Amino acid sequence: MIRARTTRLLGVGDTRPGDRGRRKPAPVVAACVGVVLALLVVGCGGKKADSSERGDGRGGKEASTSSVESTSLGDDGKTPKRGGTLRYALAAESPEGFCLPEAQLAAGIPVAMAIYDRLLVPDADGEPVPYLAKSVTPSDDYTQWTLELRPGITFHDGTKLDAQIVKDNLDAYRGAYPTRKPLLFTFYFEPIEAVTVVDPMTVRVDTKVPWVAFPSYLASGRVGIMARAQLDDERSCDRNLIGTGPFVLESWRLNDQMVLKANRKYWREAPDGKPYPYLDGMVMAVMPDSQSRINALKTGEIDILTTASGDSLEEMRGLAEQGKATINPVPSPNSVSYLLFNAGRPPFDDVLARRAFATAFDVDAYNEVVNDGQFTLADGPFAEGTLGHLAETPQAEYDLAEAKQLVAEYEKKTGRSFDVALSVTTDPVAVSQAQLIQEQMRKAGIGVRITTADGATTINNAIAGKFQVALWANTHAGGDPDEQHVWWYSTSPVNFGRIKDPVIDKALDEGRSEPDPAKRKAIYERLNRQFGEQQWNVWTTFLTTGLATAPGVHGLLPPSLPDGSEPYNLAVDSNPLYAVWLE
Repeated sequence: MIRARTTRLLGVGDTRPGDRGRRKPAPVVAACVGVVLALLVVGCGGKKADSSERGDGRGGKEASTSSVESTSLGDDGKTPKRGGTLRYALAAESPEGFCLPEAQLAAGIPVAMAIYDRLLVPDADGEPVPYLAKSVTPSDDYTQWTLELRPGITFHDGTKLDAQIVKDNLDAYRGAYPTRKPLLFTFYFEPIEAVTVVDPMTVRVDTKVPWVAFPSYLASGRVGIMARAQLDDERSCDRNLIGTGPFVLESWRLNDQMVLKANRKYWREAPDGKPYPYLDGMVMAVMPDSQSRINALKTGEIDILTTASGDSLEEMRGLAEQGKATINPVPSPNSVSYLLFNAGRPPFDDVLARRAFATAFDVDAYNEVVNDGQFTLADGPFAEGTLGHLAETPQAEYDLAEAKQLVAEYEKKTGRSFDVALSVTTDPVAVSQAQLIQEQMRKAGIGVRITTADGATTINNAIAGKFQVALWANTHAGGDPDEQHVWWYSTSPVNFGRIKDPVIDKALDEGRSEPDPAKRKAIYERLNRQFGEQQWNVWTTFLTTGLATAPGVHGLLPPSLPDGSEPYNLAVDSNPLYAVWLE
């Protein structure tokens, strides 16, 4: 059965510019859409699941949010003030540290963005534009990219940014630098053939195949540039953090807080003629429980937190309407939540089991209870306006009678009962949502045991394949679909679902190298259909990620990027907070 979802997300914003293809860039502007964002393990959502709160069971209510969107993003007519310490609540610790080629950054992207700069960053349209790089120029066939660096930029230890350190960082990410042993990034940058220093401020990257979306990968919040002293440190690279960013590490107590101080020699100049940042520093406090983060915002213990499709949305809206908080969402979905199957082990190595589970899942009721019906239901990974989006896909429709029949067929076929473990984070909201899924599956004859772990452990378990089905979210919804290559290709170490699908592999390979926009569109639409036909995941809702702030927080976005373009509106990993100031 085929369904179409068209409800608007929170009544907030328009979609990304529609189905843009690939254009050949001018030398100063990179040629891609979107940016690979942080992996988001779902510990979020609107509220705890209580079936007594269910309304008519239909999702996607139109919500008026005009009263809560008085934003603290840009120029509000007030003159920025210098000084003060911003208190930021992190949803999880990054216990493996911040040696970026080897790091996982469960919720550590805000930390990484404060300490490290990237070669490129996304602009207001999601297009990667130069940042540490001064220009990015492809060859005619997209197999060679030339990056010219900005002069006069120094790391926190006083060493200079130049072509050699950029080459060594890129080699470290792709597993071609002696002191670093990356796992995930080896596949991420696998298409790179060689990185060459052309002159002291110019680097050339040669690729094995035409790589149209390469700049998107350089704009990822995970791909910051580290100083030599950190890059070569084989003992404490994870703790010896040295970037070119607006903040410098002062102290770090694991599972408690990280203290950052302002980099008074930062290369970006503020409108008052002095270097950014305006703040004296930041305290990044670890608060895994979403309600604890919200309570801390209410009591003034923290100033800012990241929201992902909720974090008790009604309560946040209420605070905003009382003038006690400001919600700053991205203008369109950048992530999608879903039930992630592990197709590498029973029962979900069988499409019959995947279909049975999907058919037993009442996504409308789930959205109504968990999100108060506020979020756009998803039939596939790509949000409207993103290349590859389809209004209708073959994802299974909820049908309890059919689900019971499929469960019976599976049990007869395999000779065993249909029982699975559902993995979620320890956040009470996530556990409550898992309990709602557990109850839905019980009605179809599927036994569900809920297992919990912290965010970092959940990611490690996914990498190791130590799960059956997980409540998950990731940044599939926006950007260039080539950015999904790392998540879905059959040989990728972060293909968490163990998807082995020749149709998807072929589409990912073809889409990576195809410059024609119409052909790329058709390729990724084919990929989208295949996801539904094989039911590799159960897509639930599109998420909007943003920042919620206490009163008196201003300047979440700087006036402009170095090339004069407007910055991307609050993608989690594209906001280093250097323009923030406090009243």
